[in-house]
Amino acid sequence: MWDEPEEPAEDLNLRLNRVAAAPGDEPGSFRVLLDTTRGDIEGILHAVEGGTAAVVCVGGAMGGLQGPADGLYARLAGALAAEGITTLRVEYRKPNEFEECVLDALAGCSFLRGLGATDIALVGHSFGGAVVIKAGQLSPIVRAVASLSPQLYGTRQVEQLGRPLLLVHGAADGVLDHEASEDIYRRALDPKKIVLFADTGHSLIQAKVQVDRLLLEWLAARLAGEPMESARGEYMPD
Repeated sequence: MWDEPEEPAEDLNLRLNRVAAAPGDEPGSFRVLLDTTRGDIEGILHAVEGGTAAVVCVGGAMGGLQGPADGLYARLAGALAAEGITTLRVEYRKPNEFEECVLDALAGCSFLRGLGATDIALVGHSFGGAVVIKAGQLSPIVRAVASLSPQLYGTRQVEQLGRPLLLVHGAADGVLDHEASEDIYRRALDPKKIVLFADTGHSLIQAKVQVDRLLLEWLAARLAGEPMESARGEYMPD
């Protein structure tokens, strides 16, 4: 078994002080700056006025706001807005520091709750795939977690997640073998779903059309409270 913290240490706490926002480069987006007790968190917000459902997206070990598969998060934000769902893409304060990045994801949830969100789903890739599993375990407002090409470190307590879990991995991933998702899937409790894409690497770019569609449908259904059955699937990319 790998070594990892059971949960963020007691002295690892973060509070939001204030928020600044300015129009973003993408249509309908805002650049946001969350001033916290542990430093500033940058992000991109695609807000839906009056909506109570929201998604937080986080990147891999190096951070970033675009996500895998050639800008998945930007495409997803636009598609989710059309479904009445707000999206916040979070840039880590300290990339590759697991506990700090979990706090950043939780800060994103707190910010969205302040905007009126009552139901939040988390999406993370690679290192971020483990970040969202841990953050989902810790935040009561999280309703579902999607983990893309995840690492194992940070997932030891996945059985305590208590939310629907989607795992997506490329069968040809040369960075983090798809067995990581298989291992997480075996340990996670129902409801859970794993989707493997043949001939697809770590970034999932070979299957980006299918991943876009899968995430949009899965996130919208979970945030609408639709029931989910556990399942696994293996597909060729489009």
